[in-house]
Amino acid sequence: RRGLGGVLYPRLWSGQRVFWRDLHAVTGLWVTGLALFLLLTGLPWAKFWGDYFKHVRKLTGTAAVSQDWANSSAAKTGRPAVKGGGSGHAGHGSGGGSAGLEASELPAAEILDGMAAATQGLRLKPPVVLAAPGGRSRTWTGKSETQNRPQRVTVELDAATGAIVKREDFADRHWIDRAVGYGVAAHEGQLFGWPNVLLGLLTAGGLVLLSVSAVVMWWRRREPGYLGAPAGGSGRASGGLLFSILITGVCFPLFAVSLAVVLLLEWLVLRRIPRVRVWLGLTASVG
Repeated sequence: RRGLGGVLYPRLWSGQRVFWRDLHAVTGLWVTGLALFLLLTGLPWAKFWGDYFKHVRKLTGTAAVSQDWANSSAAKTGRPAVKGGGSGHAGHGSGGGSAGLEASELPAAEILDGMAAATQGLRLKPPVVLAAPGGRSRTWTGKSETQNRPQRVTVELDAATGAIVKREDFADRHWIDRAVGYGVAAHEGQLFGWPNVLLGLLTAGGLVLLSVSAVVMWWRRREPGYLGAPAGGSGRASGGLLFSILITGVCFPLFAVSLAVVLLLEWLVLRRIPRVRVWLGLTASVG
């Protein structure tokens, strides 16, 4: 009814109250989608969500032989490897660490040089891991561990000739692995260059601005000498809000636990101390 001011863009010259309200509301509108995207794309390598994800994939028969990301400490591959270039950052790494190359395990220098030359000729995106045969494997493995996961390639090389025995490109993987790979690369700002980094920066900046503007509005609304802001509206939570909290609590158990702790602390302790209750701006004591 009143136009797009305060919805899509802030009204900067309508007084401080409107300015801070619009700054908070408009920022929240624009940043919500990006923040949710960062949240969802980060879940596969979270400890518990990552474990749930792996379990569901096993039950549905869609589990990958070698997952391209880690949600816990990287497992040893058991195969000696030589790594070129930098590695991914901890937590967001590639999901498969490489065991150190012991002197006693070194192949003949000419074989190593030949495998390195063969892998280099494939022009894989750095950093590249070159792994020697180990266990039941009889082939060398060259793997790109670039942070832009859609550009990752894995090849198996004949130990005698260096010829490619098997090649796996990103497009050859299961669609779930491709979807997660795109999400992880975008989350890390690696998918489409500097605009990807800029979007991440704007999202982080927007979340900071949301927090700062919320504190400013609270500080301006509160009564001097009291911590709580004046209650607005009827004080009753809407059905939509309660449903959102319920769904969020089911999806994120730690959120549910922390929320329950806060509610119990308020109900059992804070509301029953008159001065604290008034200072915090809580409603009348229960019982």
